[in-house]
Amino acid sequence: MAPQPPLSVVGIDVSKASLAVCYQVQEQVQHVEVRNSTSGYEQLLRACGTGCWFVFEATGTYHLALAYYLHEHGARVSILNPLVIRRFIQMHLSKGKTDRKDAQWLLRYGQQQTLVAWQPEETALVECRQLEQASELLLKQKRMISSALEALQQQPVICQSALTQLRETLQGLTKQLQTLETELLALLEQRFGTDMTLLCSIPGIGRKTAGMLLLFASGFARLTNYRQLIAMAGLSPREHSSGTSIRGRVRITKMGGSLIRSKLFMCSLSAAKRNAACQALYERLVSKGKNRKLALIAVCNKLLKQAFAIVRSGTAYQADFGQKTTSIA
Repeated sequence: MAPQPPLSVVGIDVSKASLAVCYQVQEQVQHVEVRNSTSGYEQLLRACGTGCWFVFEATGTYHLALAYYLHEHGARVSILNPLVIRRFIQMHLSKGKTDRKDAQWLLRYGQQQTLVAWQPEETALVECRQLEQASELLLKQKRMISSALEALQQQPVICQSALTQLRETLQGLTKQLQTLETELLALLEQRFGTDMTLLCSIPGIGRKTAGMLLLFASGFARLTNYRQLIAMAGLSPREHSSGTSIRGRVRITKMGGSLIRSKLFMCSLSAAKRNAACQALYERLVSKGKNRKLALIAVCNKLLKQAFAIVRSGTAYQADFGQKTTSIA
């Protein structure tokens, strides 16, 4: 059988109201603009067909309806990290920026690079992420109201009406937050119950963090090694040095999951005392004069390594695992 010809690439710059579309017809670049709505998606498929590979950036939530529509109609979709396409454009020394130019750059990227097909997530995971986002929003509001209430109570003259309203708002936010967190944990238990139990066997990781970690990494299903998990969490070390003149400090990338990083950092405080491997790592780094915060970040990485190994193997945490392996060897 003759090899299948490569799919035609369509670059799309997505905004809230419209889509700037760029594609080629017999080596001739074509541009069209449609609405970011179902009618616009229908117009897009009439112009390009479903036998194309559609390439666009992740733009908050504005790209999701388009991605689902194209996938449901049998088209292939690639959703790029905006930083990836930005670096691609910079590499080619492009000047100026318009929606049409961005769409054309997305077209060129799709033609020159290997694309990964996007697949929609399970409905349960999408709902969990929405509950997580809503919970974080309410938590921020709760902290803000709590600070305002504390500041008000420190003043020599206090308006009772303002005091009452802030207290009622704080109580309402607390109740709503508890409801969302309970529902989120129940959904996570339903989807990841077995893996959550395995992760909770790791000293330092609680049930809520276990569920949030599995949600963050989609159950580790698309990961092939623990280094990918560490990179996703933004905990990979990044060195800044050049020749003999530049010797910058090694820092973590902080690209990715800020929420899971903060939860893991709190877990590292406990793991450094209760988790044998993490405790040994922490004490070794501190004894070498390393900053304690840096040592705790190393513990976070160790926890992720343990989590990945345990979920993939289906075996609960064993404190003497390393010793057993050594004795067998």
